[in-house]
Amino acid sequence: SYATVAPSGGTAALLGTNPLAFGWPRRDSHPYVFDFATSVAARGEIELHRRAGKPLPEGWALDADGQPTTDPAAALAGAMLPFGGHKGSAISTMIELLAGVMIGDLTSQGALDFLGTTTLAPQHGELILAFSPERFAAGRPGDPFARAEVLFEAIAGQGARLPSQRRFKAREGALANGVALTAAEIEQLDRLEAQGLDAVA
Repeated sequence: SYATVAPSGGTAALLGTNPLAFGWPRRDSHPYVFDFATSVAARGEIELHRRAGKPLPEGWALDADGQPTTDPAAALAGAMLPFGGHKGSAISTMIELLAGVMIGDLTSQGALDFLGTTTLAPQHGELILAFSPERFAAGRPGDPFARAEVLFEAIAGQGARLPSQRRFKAREGALANGVALTAAEIEQLDRLEAQGLDAVA
């Protein structure tokens, strides 16, 4: 992603939102899967606040002068903040190093410098690691998938929700009942269609 996030203690965008994703397969259920930006909130969340005329929560962003702001427009012109302060900043930096520097691709600042704008799709690296739980656990007692289910059940047993459960439920509802759009959203889709941008089925 582009440089849109200030490092913890910094004053200007240098890091990307640098999403991190993880998935664990499950035999009889949706996979355990999550992905999240290493910024406090995704950039799209700030844009939604701007469109709705709502202030941002404190601690989400800095303005162009490096000062804390709750104004979404000022945040879009400034920088977002990493989640968890220095911990999120360190994870974001790790992603810059692994999915940029290590594989010979652009860092977030490099992508912004290369294209000179955030209006185009960013040039960026991706690092994907795939492991087989069965191979890693080979020769050891217990089925790794069954052991994972014990952990998931313990989490749910405390009343906690597993990541993406709400997303899977929403998808099932949308497939059964369709997706409700506001008049403004329909108008925006009509504008895109008029510009020759077709929807992908």
